[in-house]
Amino acid sequence: MTNGYHVPVMLKECIEALAIKPNGTYVDVTFGGGGHSREILKHLGPDGRLIAFDQDADAQRNIPDDDRFTFVDQNFRYLKNFCRLHDAIPVDGILADLGVSSYQFDQADRGFSIRFDAELDMRMNQADTLTAKEVVNTYAEADLHRIFGVYGEIQNAKSLAKTIATARLNTPLNTIADLKNAISNLIPRGKENKYLAQVFQALRIEVNQELEALKDFLAQSAEVLGTGGRLVVMSYHSLEDRLVKNFIAKGKFSGEVEKDLYGNDKKPLDAVSRGAITATEDEIKDNNRARSAKLRIAVKK
Repeated sequence: MTNGYHVPVMLKECIEALAIKPNGTYVDVTFGGGGHSREILKHLGPDGRLIAFDQDADAQRNIPDDDRFTFVDQNFRYLKNFCRLHDAIPVDGILADLGVSSYQFDQADRGFSIRFDAELDMRMNQADTLTAKEVVNTYAEADLHRIFGVYGEIQNAKSLAKTIATARLNTPLNTIADLKNAISNLIPRGKENKYLAQVFQALRIEVNQELEALKDFLAQSAEVLGTGGRLVVMSYHSLEDRLVKNFIAKGKFSGEVEKDLYGNDKKPLDAVSRGAITATEDEIKDNNRARSAKLRIAVKK
């Protein structure tokens, strides 16, 4: 594994959840450092196939030299199109690890981390045009309020939006330091890191349209999977986990499950595990990222 990419969380549980068939076709939609993909390849026979998605150009350095492997340099919201392009529908299993890689956090110039000063960027795909700097400097106060309240689950989101909108009138907020300085009076004492992490999470989700992409991906995963195929999703915050949980339980993201004429649930997936699977205490000791991870497994009906 390339230096700097994180150790995959719950690797054994993810691989077991996929129930890999040696001659099956699998998709790893969050390739990153390639840790999950390499493990999947170990379980595939000569006729098995693995397709991996990652929109971050840095991830391409980790591509394994393996004829069974196909890399797609796209966001996983285009799952169905590219599986069709590579003649890989239906698939036997799909794995998504929704965490931002520690590698991305450690690249100071990418602007993901509160530990460094850098331009407010936060794009997962460097070819996209929207940056965190643009969000902070051009979005209407009401939109900032919504983003921080919904995506960051920040209690004083309204004051935060107003503070940013006022600060940028004097001088643009171009860097992480500019933003931190502008909002310093709102940050609760003793909870600085947690608060800033929520602010950054909100901006990152907006810049990368993460929740919309996740919804697109989940809806398409049900169409791409063959009967009996497995969907395995690991999320790290409640917004993502709620979408995954609702989609598995109801086939949609809000409201109640629809019924057919005979009163049967109209939903494409059944949950395999009751509730979410979480990491063991030992793994959490070794890998702090595992603390917030929730793994959900579903099977296509």
